Amino acid sequence: MILSSTPARADGHVLQVETGLQQLMGDRALYLQILRRFRQRYQDSANQARTELMAGDAAGAQRIIHTLKGAAGMIGAQQVYLLAANLEPACAGPSALCMGPLAQLEQALRSLMGAIDAELSANDQAPPPEPAAAGAHPPETRMLVQHLARLLEEGDGAAIDVLEHSATVLAASLGVAVFQEVTEAAHQFDFEAALAVLQAAKR
Repeated sequence: MILSSTPARADGHVLQVETGLQQLMGDRALYLQILRRFRQRYQDSANQARTELMAGDAAGAQRIIHTLKGAAGMIGAQQVYLLAANLEPACAGPSALCMGPLAQLEQALRSLMGAIDAELSANDQAPPPEPAAAGAHPPETRMLVQHLARLLEEGDGAAIDVLEHSATVLAASLGVAVFQEVTEAAHQFDFEAALAVLQAAKR
């Protein structure tokens, strides 16, 4: 299957900005921060997965694609999300069968990076949000963080749902960098690492 050569609009199939904003309760400043981190962390994911497959590490390739899928879903990158979702189970089969889909994913990632650059450029006048002061969070937020910590400690997959459904609150409470690290570890089902990052942030 060959990807269409027709360029997609930044707000279309490649990057659905409104979808990403909806998942963050309309918090544009947070969305832009997450876009920046996505660009830094995931632009080479397809090549990294290819390297793992060529080294015979199918599980490693699956982890990379799974994490990319979760991150793409969070920002509204539908094309990359769908390609990653289709590729993830295929990584368990013969690596030769994954090379075509990986090339498609790589092309889609290049398009996505262009769309992210365009979105960031259009919003480069927006100042970053002020970090929340320590101890300034309401009891409900502290309870949410404690609930998340318990789920991670128990290895409960519901922790991923909490991270996705309460992204705005948790990112504001923990800081975007910590929130992203916890989310990425959780999406890899490394709940122990996610809990360690969360506990370190709470100290």
